[in-house]
Amino acid sequence: MFTSLSLSPSMAHLLELPRRLKFDQQLWVKVTVFENVYRLFGSVGAVFEISAILAAIVLTVLVRKHRLIFYVTLGGAVLLVLAFASWILFVAPMNAEFAQWLTNPVPTNWVRYRDQWEYAHAINAVIKLLALSLLVLSVLVEKPIPAGASRIL
Repeated sequence: MFTSLSLSPSMAHLLELPRRLKFDQQLWVKVTVFENVYRLFGSVGAVFEISAILAAIVLTVLVRKHRLIFYVTLGGAVLLVLAFASWILFVAPMNAEFAQWLTNPVPTNWVRYRDQWEYAHAINAVIKLLALSLLVLSVLVEKPIPAGASRIL
């Protein structure tokens, strides 16, 4: 559940990407920096992101004795950590840069900052989608039933 909630803001970024890349400097900076339409994506999104990672790690530990399920779950957890690391490396520095634009002129090469911010969000959406896919798959893979045991439906 937390992974799907974490994926939601990322998918919003991905789906908005084509249109936002057509914004001129004034509109993009106004919407993104000055009006900060993504304000809750950072605060609420951070709770979802950290919760998703922790839940995936707990799930990985719980299924550690089931080889195939363990590796699929581990893959999902690793991808969630990778998405978070990517956010720290590529999005957070842009957020810090944009904060400076509130009191300083927007640099002439603003497109470079915009592109890094937009594309890093898009890549994170794809990584999280893969992570969610693996985590869902991990709970759909059947564990072998020991001989003589009955399946409770």
